[in-house]
Amino acid sequence: MNQSKFINGTVTWGIIGCGDVCEVKSGPAFNKVSNSKLVAVMRRDADKAKDFAARHGVPKFYSDAQQLIEDKEVNAIYIATPPASHEEFTVQALKAGKPVYVEKPVTMNPASCERMIEAATQYNGRVSVAHYRRRLPLFIKVKELIETNAIGRPLQIQIRVLQPSKSKIIMMAGDFWRVIPELSGGGLFQDLSPHQLDIMYWLFGAPSKTTGHGLNQLKKYNAQDFTVLNAVYANDVYLNGIWAFNLPDSETEDSCTITGESGSLRFSFFQPSKIELRNQKGVKFIEAEYPINIQQPFIDSVTKYFRNEGPNPCSLNDALVTMRMMDITKQNFI
Repeated sequence: MNQSKFINGTVTWGIIGCGDVCEVKSGPAFNKVSNSKLVAVMRRDADKAKDFAARHGVPKFYSDAQQLIEDKEVNAIYIATPPASHEEFTVQALKAGKPVYVEKPVTMNPASCERMIEAATQYNGRVSVAHYRRRLPLFIKVKELIETNAIGRPLQIQIRVLQPSKSKIIMMAGDFWRVIPELSGGGLFQDLSPHQLDIMYWLFGAPSKTTGHGLNQLKKYNAQDFTVLNAVYANDVYLNGIWAFNLPDSETEDSCTITGESGSLRFSFFQPSKIELRNQKGVKFIEAEYPINIQQPFIDSVTKYFRNEGPNPCSLNDALVTMRMMDITKQNFI
């Protein structure tokens, strides 16, 4: 187990960037898992930080990130700002001796992620990345079905995210920072694909080969709105993914199909869904529970890791695999 610094006692969290993601997905979960308590939040707009704290019963609020990091009652930091500031705040927190839970995408590009890894080593700190779907029942069941040979040897993966420009599966911040490359590192592909690509890595390991490209077909913003990515995993498992954020509502799709020698699995990533299992026994639909606070199972694992009670549920090195895959499509931005 990692011998870096750990927390002996309750993990007392401070959130940097208490925006929309924190309202339901993550924020309330910090008070719902064992040995965890949310004690402070920060947002540049002090009135919004105060409002969040009041509505969620958080004792302290700040408009300055460094003040929150220096708060002696805060011993762990959750970074939920746009990716452009993830590296800066991660390094500041590690320098202050506090472990970090950082949102996905982990940062802007692979080089930035590599610097974060160096900082974690330099300051002997712990960092977990919010690839929280690893702890959701649906994906745990998908992993189990693959490992128990329910579809035979996996051969092909098809991912389809076909959405309009203002998709309902994307958290719509008021300034829509997700399509501003200077803040997000890319467009909506950069925001959503980490969930899918990380699950593929979790299931099949790091790819041996990745190719892809991006286009800006509608020119509504400066980031790519259409992306194709292909990858080859161990045992010649082949991934083909298409992410399009420029289609009419009538053409929407959110699907992943994993096909093996004797069957297939089909499910959605961003909407509560059943797993459709097809094999020689017929067709079966498997229910999967979605927690109200979707990050709660993962935050429980992160809390255990910070207390030295379990492994890191997703490391910076794990996240770097995904960052490198995404970066290939930006390098080939046509």
